[in-house]
Amino acid sequence: MKLSQFKFNLPESLIAHNPSPNRDEARLMVLDKKTGAIEHKIFKDVLGYFEEKDVMILNNTKVFPARLYGNKEKTGATIEVFLLRELNKELRLWDVLVDPARKIRVGNKLYFGENDLLVAEVVDNTTSRGRTIRFLFDGTNEEFRRNIEILGETPLPKYIKRKATAEDKDRYQTIFATKEGAVAAPTAGLHFSRELMKRLELKGVDFAEVTLHVGLGTFRSVEVEDLTKHKMDSEQFIIEQKAVDRVNKALEEKRRICAVGTTSMRAIESAVSAGRELKAANDWTSKFIFPPYEFSIANSMITNFHTPESTLLMMVAAFGGYENVMHAYEVAIKEKYHFYSYGDAMLII
Repeated sequence: MKLSQFKFNLPESLIAHNPSPNRDEARLMVLDKKTGAIEHKIFKDVLGYFEEKDVMILNNTKVFPARLYGNKEKTGATIEVFLLRELNKELRLWDVLVDPARKIRVGNKLYFGENDLLVAEVVDNTTSRGRTIRFLFDGTNEEFRRNIEILGETPLPKYIKRKATAEDKDRYQTIFATKEGAVAAPTAGLHFSRELMKRLELKGVDFAEVTLHVGLGTFRSVEVEDLTKHKMDSEQFIIEQKAVDRVNKALEEKRRICAVGTTSMRAIESAVSAGRELKAANDWTSKFIFPPYEFSIANSMITNFHTPESTLLMMVAAFGGYENVMHAYEVAIKEKYHFYSYGDAMLII
């Protein structure tokens, strides 16, 4: 397929800049992928679409406060440093993005916080905005992490043009986040409240947790018309045997298996055995899913509404059917659903 086939006009007013007042009260569009039929619900109504022994696959990655603001030595210029990935725990080496990049050269030192709580030195250039930095810190790893927590901001997407707040620290994190390593939230999971999770449990719905540490590459724009030429950034994912056993039992019993979010879907589709079952894995994936694509594990999916020409929209179209999904997006715009990270949700069954 071509990039231009995923183009549509998204009014700026429909991009959500704040979360809904309650996690489970965002709007929910339900799309039947066989018939194309659409229903309009509230997110907590997902309860009515799942039965005992159905399985929901959740991404338990945890967002860390990846956005730091520091000052360059000598000039004191303010520099934004976005932590992407820890390269070496002992040496405290990190892969980062810096802004403005033109001011940051190898050898520069950056100072963060009152009394220079953290100091870093730029040791390498990686891309136009990318750098490798080394934090000059002699304390324990726990102390270092505590300082990152103190200094770092919740890494809201750039399109949200406001400072992150205490509410964002809570709401830009799923309630089941336990494995730190993401620089962006697995946003479909943000709609689950503790009350909704408990009600699903009481109904007998099983949860299988996987981990995929979401990187900024998930949101990188596609710049080639021929989708076969687009390359995704790699993201680390982990699927433990406990999750494998739950999912494969549901597969065998022909239960409803729901991937909560594109990240959960990407993880499980990156760990399919020769017998088309889920297998345990601890690996990196650069899998790019776009139509046509035959899915092996999940037969339903919860996802947010995504922006035009995004790889996330392409995966959703592959799962729900291109015509169905593009029509559903037309309806979503007409009905004023909210899009993107803090937006409304879609259940595809």
